[in-house]
Amino acid sequence: RVLVGLSGGKDSLTLLHVMLEMARRAPFKVEVAAATVDPMTPEYDPSPLRDYVTSLGVPYHLLSKPLIEMAKDKMNPKRPSICSFCSRMKRGMLYSCCRDHGYTCLALGQHLDDACESFLMSMFHNGILKTMKAHYDIQQGDVRVIRPLMFL
Repeated sequence: RVLVGLSGGKDSLTLLHVMLEMARRAPFKVEVAAATVDPMTPEYDPSPLRDYVTSLGVPYHLLSKPLIEMAKDKMNPKRPSICSFCSRMKRGMLYSCCRDHGYTCLALGQHLDDACESFLMSMFHNGILKTMKAHYDIQQGDVRVIRPLMFL
């Protein structure tokens, strides 16, 4: 059972369609669902995704939390990176959705350009050579994260 993290951008929508096609062709049963994290800001409106994903026959989960407001209260003032805070919060919400609904795999839409950007940001901002992984099990061991577009 695979949960696709769906932002509504071209990468995550492409990933959803790729996963649906792979599920259709697989010689075994693969269930695909989608989840969107709504940070509850006026700039982001995930409402068009619900109808679109439903029209594909895909179960859809909308996860909402006021992430920007939470960041103001909970961010470490010594490391004020709202991007990393929101990224961790969104992944945590997706991990919880996986657990709550029995998905064992979380598919994210990052690709090779994103991995290169992550590498350069890590190198220049943190002084270390690392980037995101294409495949890993989270620390608790109950959810596997995959990035199938990583090699594209």
